[in-house]
Amino acid sequence: MTTYLSRRTLFAGAFSLTAAQIASAQSKEPLRIAAMQYFDPAEIAILSNAAQGRKVEITYVRNREELRPLLPQTEIIYGDLIASELDYVPKLKWIQAAGAGMEGFDKKVMASTIPITNMARIFAPGIADTAMGLLLCITRGIGTYYMPQFYKRDWKPVGNMRSPDHIELAGRTMGIVGMGGIGSEIAKRAHYGFGMRIVATDPKPMPKPDSVDILREAAWFPEMAKQVDVLVSAAPHTPKTEGMFSEAIFRSMKKGSIFIAMSRGRLYDEMALIKVLKEGHLRGAGLDVFPIEPVPANHPIFDCPNVVMTPHTSGWGEERQTRLVAHFAENIRRYTLGLPLLAVVDKAAGY
Repeated sequence: MTTYLSRRTLFAGAFSLTAAQIASAQSKEPLRIAAMQYFDPAEIAILSNAAQGRKVEITYVRNREELRPLLPQTEIIYGDLIASELDYVPKLKWIQAAGAGMEGFDKKVMASTIPITNMARIFAPGIADTAMGLLLCITRGIGTYYMPQFYKRDWKPVGNMRSPDHIELAGRTMGIVGMGGIGSEIAKRAHYGFGMRIVATDPKPMPKPDSVDILREAAWFPEMAKQVDVLVSAAPHTPKTEGMFSEAIFRSMKKGSIFIAMSRGRLYDEMALIKVLKEGHLRGAGLDVFPIEPVPANHPIFDCPNVVMTPHTSGWGEERQTRLVAHFAENIRRYTLGLPLLAVVDKAAGY
């Protein structure tokens, strides 16, 4: 079974079971899991087989009303919990979040002693692929020039062989904010696949990946933004990161540079972005996430021809589900053996 080790396991510490919790995990009682996402029979077999011989009962619940009666006997929740349910989970040992972002989790649950693990790095490959696709649509004129022509059944080259209407990525600098799963995967593709120079920031200490030329602390972000040709938002949504891509940051970027948003929409000011795009200061923007989702049909972002958007679907794909099930199964295996869980959420940091 393939596992995906979160750097939070390496650098923030992993949740280890106490002796009492190990005894509970290895109990002869069925391991009762309430799942707020449907798993098909083949996936349930994978999850059940991970429990090292302990019988597993996985119950799919469609809403909180169906979850409530199961809470007193539930040992693991796949999904989330809300504050009003905290008094009804005497046997709950662990919550496996279905996503990577934690900003939507109930604050009282986050403040509780219940361990939470997430899907850090599981969705990153597809997101990174999409990031490069959005970037290429901008740099090669596909989104701005040629897709609109295609819909009109037209075919007219824009510019000429020497004009700057089409640019190459090799030798250009990409700045990535957040070197978790998404940032790391984008860095690898941009550097090894397209010959880009990568600089990055991250608030947590970590070894500098070979694909990255410079990796510095989060405080370097404003200075980094001034130097890059492509600026990528790949950080989690926390009180510290909300709105960090402001009008001041966008205006500090080099004229003709590009903004790519792949993690959470509330990290950037969309009205400020629209302003600098319409002024021509930025060449374009590739957005998989937006501060308001779904984006209202009358939103002015749709008046920006130099924007390429996808509807927060960059992490989708068959492979994503395979990794998700494998990750959850590995954590079930570790839980029943009393081993540290993977991708443990740092509740203080919020991710």
